[in-house]
Amino acid sequence: MINTIPTIGFISLGCPKATVDSERILTQLRAEGYLISASYEEADLVVVNTCGFIESAVTESLDAIGEALARNGQVIVTGCLGAQGDVVKANYPEVLAITGPAAVTEVMVIIHAQLPPPSDPRLDLLPPGGIKLTPRHYAYLKIAEGCNQQCSFCIIPQLRGPLISRPIGEILTEAERLVSAGVKELLIVSQDTAAYGVDTRYRLDFWQGRPLKTRITELCRALGQLGIWIRLHYIYPYPHVDQLVELMAAGLILPYLDVPLQHSSPAILQAMRRPANIDNMLRRLDNWRAICPALTLRSTFIVGFPGETAADFEHLLAFIQAAQLDRVGAFTYSPIAGAAANHLPGAIPEEIKTERLNRLMSIQSAISANKLQSRIGQTVPVLIDEITPTTIYARSVAEAPEIDGVIIIKSPIKSTAKPLSPGDFIYVKIIAADEHDLYAKNLATPPRRHQHQPVAVQK
Repeated sequence: MINTIPTIGFISLGCPKATVDSERILTQLRAEGYLISASYEEADLVVVNTCGFIESAVTESLDAIGEALARNGQVIVTGCLGAQGDVVKANYPEVLAITGPAAVTEVMVIIHAQLPPPSDPRLDLLPPGGIKLTPRHYAYLKIAEGCNQQCSFCIIPQLRGPLISRPIGEILTEAERLVSAGVKELLIVSQDTAAYGVDTRYRLDFWQGRPLKTRITELCRALGQLGIWIRLHYIYPYPHVDQLVELMAAGLILPYLDVPLQHSSPAILQAMRRPANIDNMLRRLDNWRAICPALTLRSTFIVGFPGETAADFEHLLAFIQAAQLDRVGAFTYSPIAGAAANHLPGAIPEEIKTERLNRLMSIQSAISANKLQSRIGQTVPVLIDEITPTTIYARSVAEAPEIDGVIIIKSPIKSTAKPLSPGDFIYVKIIAADEHDLYAKNLATPPRRHQHQPVAVQK
């Protein structure tokens, strides 16, 4: 369809880091006066931001490209799969152009060549805080690009390059803009969040006239002054993570730690090129809980990695029992083109991978259910995500959006003050739990505490 104002369709796939890339492209498009449409038919061309981390993500991305070509015909491909341009070209040689991830400038140059911008763009087309693909009350804040780790199952360093940390003053200024736009929770993401600043040797920068080192601990202390929820994701278990847990105990950032451990067997961890001292990891988990008793621990694991023996898998199950993690995500190993693990001996049959995944998740489901049952009777502050005529869906500090369960409040009390909205904080009492979610009742008169800061639960 030909529009007076050029119109772009946009498909965003993949992880929160890719979501941030999409938001940056969309923000630039609107700043230059382009319209954005959710309809293939209304768009002059379509941008597909792809994922290429695992085989299923590659398949999903290729399917999305194919659909966009079939229904629109004018398609630009960007993102992690775009870094493997030969894969895209082999399947869809007719795409207009291909770029890798975090390529806002490249994408805009291509769009300009295909569809010149309006002659008189207006910056006031932008909402405060820019274009976001999340609800108004929370946002992802990406603090670095790339990764220096060399995990054998991963090709992120090939796709996104080495670690490049953003200046700390730039991050904090963006965070302030987001808070001004109504954001109540910032989710801090990168490929290796706890490594922030290593590449700069913790270079000195400035924010509000104050000198700050480009380091994750300093960043979290400063973010903790903004009066909103700050949640960390993708934390590699470096020694200085202990300092982050201390900041959680002090209430500066949420007591929520997302640490992808991947496995427990020393042999498998060595093959993965991951830290292999699992006894020390158990001690660290105990120490983190001692520092911050309210801590919620999330991790991810891979089963069926090449060479994983029955004994290795039993070791992992024993670790899951011993660690008693609050949240666990797991998936079966999938070969990725370019990953070093592809050359390891001992490929595991798919049926064994699936059986092992089911066993692990069955054990963890029981652990998670028990953890949720233990929260019955607590009074906690929650952030409202969604409201229907009969139900409020909310989260406490222990639930991250999109990946964890929710707190469900039935038949909400109608306030005599202003009506409740997504992004409001309320206090609730937990009254029931199932395997994934909690159920609560709204408290008409909440305890007198600052609603934006994490607080100790009350029994």
